[in-house]
Amino acid sequence: MTAPRFQFSISATDGKARTGTIAMRRGEIRTPAFMPVGTAATVKAMKPETVRATGADILLGNTYHLMLRPGAERVARLGGLHRFMNWDRPILTDSGGYQVMSLSDLRKITEEGVTFASHIDGSRHLLTPERSMEIQRLLGSDIVMAFDECPRADAPLEVIADSMRMSMRWAARSRAGFDSGEEHAERSALFGIQQGALDESLRRESAEALQEIGFDGYAIGGLAVGEGQEAMFATLDFAPDMLPADRPRYLMGVGKPDDLVGAVERGVDMFDCVLPSRSGRNGQAFTWNGPVNIRNARHAEDPAPLDERCPCDACTKYSRAYLHHLVKAGEILGAMLLTEHNLTFYQQLMAGMRGAIAQGRFAVFAADFRRDYIKK
Repeated sequence: MTAPRFQFSISATDGKARTGTIAMRRGEIRTPAFMPVGTAATVKAMKPETVRATGADILLGNTYHLMLRPGAERVARLGGLHRFMNWDRPILTDSGGYQVMSLSDLRKITEEGVTFASHIDGSRHLLTPERSMEIQRLLGSDIVMAFDECPRADAPLEVIADSMRMSMRWAARSRAGFDSGEEHAERSALFGIQQGALDESLRRESAEALQEIGFDGYAIGGLAVGEGQEAMFATLDFAPDMLPADRPRYLMGVGKPDDLVGAVERGVDMFDCVLPSRSGRNGQAFTWNGPVNIRNARHAEDPAPLDERCPCDACTKYSRAYLHHLVKAGEILGAMLLTEHNLTFYQQLMAGMRGAIAQGRFAVFAADFRRDYIKK
């Protein structure tokens, strides 16, 4: 039997929380799902097989970075992103829009797209919805993201409204550009991105525009950009409900472990964030008893494991004292072990939420998590 191009099924709900499966030709994605970020065709400090061993079903690749280096056409000539980075499971690629806005000081936004200067060598590029679709096709992405603009949440409301409406026009062009790559469209999926910052009426307008175009899944963009958890959760109290219940809902760029629990509680199915890998490289570990800064002197002679509930190598084979030594000495192994731990913890958290939803005890799971993780 041929694997489906894209099929989302919900197996259980508990309140607004949902658990299910996305079936694609390169494998199944269990939801709620966390996607480790492989910005430049690698999850930093990790081998692909180690990432898979943490429980990850899907990775995220970055259109902006890959188009600049090594180049989408080169990746295509070398057999596509999966072969290039030795990852045979699904890959979601972002559209490049957020990085263009956040990383390039020299950019000009027009209805056509965004002209910007590379942060690597200053070379000039034009990224349009059509070019974004072409790059993601060349990479061989399984889940393609529509091209959009992501303004700051604290921008004036009229700026946010104008940006959202342009993003919706770009979404329609992304849909047309994706569909024109017929062979890729037959085996991949396209997600639209809801914008509107913190404003409920703009979010509703965006959701309606996206559904009129039609997408395989729907992302919630424009959050986790400095507005704070309280404002993010207030927006998630209404934003996911505006999107189709029978399609995956993906909250982009989120986040801390307690962010994930709160978002699943509000009906979100998919997440990505650089936090577990970046924090691992900087000596911060996430545990069931809250974050740990392994650089702190109190760990220098601690023979205990980092987290007794974690099955990763960092926790089962090494002490806090040794991890402290590695990080203080600047040894690469420290970044490797703490990244592996953090990604394992995130996948354990997702598995715990999936199981709790299936058993109808998500509220108990969330309360127990917050009691132990968030210490007042």
